[in-house]
Amino acid sequence: QVQLVESGGGLVQAGDSLRLSCAASGRAFNMYAMGWFRQAPGKERELIATISWRGGTTYYADSVKGRFTISRDNTKNTAYLQMNSLRPADTATYYCACARRPRELVFISTSFADFGSWGQGTQVTVSS
Repeated sequence: QVQLVESGGGLVQAGDSLRLSCAASGRAFNMYAMGWFRQAPGKERELIATISWRGGTTYYADSVKGRFTISRDNTKNTAYLQMNSLRPADTATYYCACARRPRELVFISTSFADFGSWGQGTQVTVSS
C-alpha cells in the first residue's frame, strides 16, 4: 500500500499561484498513475488532473485546463499540481490519489474506485 501526504495549500488572492505537492511512500511510485481531486463544501469530489506513471501523459478537467499543470518526479516519489490564475471557484480541499493498478492510465472519467490510495487533503482558499 502506498501512503500519500499532500502539502502546499493555503490562503491566496484571485490571480495568485500555488504549487501542491504529494509525497508518496510504500510501493513503487513510478509504476502507478496519479490523480489530483478537489472537493468544495457541498459539492462532489471532482477529478481535475491525471498523469501517467512515467509522466508522459496528462489529462485535465475543463475547469482547470490551461491554468493547472500536473507533474511528477519519480526520483523524489512526488507528484505536483501547479495552479496558476487561481479563482475563488478553485476554493476546495485538494487530494492526491494513486491508481489502484500498476501501469494503467487514468483519465478524467476514471471512477474513484480505480484509485487505491488517497492523501488526507490540503485546503486551498482563494479570496476575491
